[in-house]
Amino acid sequence: MPLALLALAVGAFGIGTTEFVMMGLLPDVADDLGISIPTAGHLVSAYALGVVVGAPLLAAATTRMSRRTVLTALMALFVLGNALSAAAPGEVSLLAARFVSGLPHGAFFGVGAVVATGMVAPERRARSVSLMFLGLTVANIVGVPAATAMGQHLGWRATFLGVSAIGVAAIAALAVLIPRDHAPAPAAGLRGELAALRSLPVWLALGTTVAGFGALFAAYSYITPMLTDAAGFAETSVTLLLALFGVGATAGNLLGGRLADHSLRGTLFGGLVALVVVLGLFPLLMRTPVTAAASVALLGMAAFVTGSPLQLMVMEKAAAAPSLASSANQAAFNLANAGGAWIGGLALAAGFGVTSPATAGAALAVLGLAVAGTAWAVDRRRTSLTPAPVRERVVAGHVPEGVEAVRR
Repeated sequence: MPLALLALAVGAFGIGTTEFVMMGLLPDVADDLGISIPTAGHLVSAYALGVVVGAPLLAAATTRMSRRTVLTALMALFVLGNALSAAAPGEVSLLAARFVSGLPHGAFFGVGAVVATGMVAPERRARSVSLMFLGLTVANIVGVPAATAMGQHLGWRATFLGVSAIGVAAIAALAVLIPRDHAPAPAAGLRGELAALRSLPVWLALGTTVAGFGALFAAYSYITPMLTDAAGFAETSVTLLLALFGVGATAGNLLGGRLADHSLRGTLFGGLVALVVVLGLFPLLMRTPVTAAASVALLGMAAFVTGSPLQLMVMEKAAAAPSLASSANQAAFNLANAGGAWIGGLALAAGFGVTSPATAGAALAVLGLAVAGTAWAVDRRRTSLTPAPVRERVVAGHVPEGVEAVRR
């Protein structure tokens, strides 16, 4: 695998750290700014909103730029947002800074996935995406706990200065390791990129992301009360248990990338089925500390097995606009974060029990399977409608003019 993937992983590590560290710093931020913890929770939403807004807009606006330039510019915006967070004098300015920090998130992963797949042979594309995402999953094992500890001992502002330093290191790595002439941006322009998204298979792939990862966040958003109230863990043990989730996510991410290079859709279906099973068994697994700890790791593994396949599938279904489609998938991921947490909260508020968010997540995973199955049926139907000589040329890697429209 090219060393340039390391530069993308460093950027992903910084992004993953700043995205998830706010959950651990909420009490410190609330005390320092004189606001309630629920109000401080809006800082998490502000970041997610920045991702959803910035992912398609920045990817579309930079379509004619060199991808190395785009990646370094996005990471510079990331550094700016975190530096502004560290210097924010009050709640409103911190909300704005968190929004700015989220803007480059989706576009970085979107453009980065295109760069990563362009540097390897076709049979290693999913594995290259998983190695970029490795930075995101490792952030949950190392970056978030370290950044949280830094914030608790040195103040929460020091955390964001530290994350800014990671961003500067990523800029240097991108400048040195990403080839100067790699993968020039497509000349289709903004209109051509947007037109490529008018595709049912693209939207079905995005819908699978929303439902599948919504299943994860329906349960993960409420994992702490499950571990303390159902499994009987002390609150001081939760941080270590959440690191188990990061370990499982890292293993699942690497496994998903390797398997998807052999069977993209098979890996996706397998991961979603595993997610249904794990979430469905959560009420039983949370009855003892040992099985509860194992379930946290299994949840991360089952969910992130689907990460690389979904990213690659969206890119393939929008071949004329891979950067924009790949970035849109990151926006879908954050919609899943917000929507899954909301649905899990509804189950909890309805009085169905502390493990009910996991049951709601299992239902969302079943929905993800249904959407993925619909996408598979649509692909089979459209393939059957394509004349055999054209199918042979497409399989051989030669896509005749106009065939992409037929496939969509």
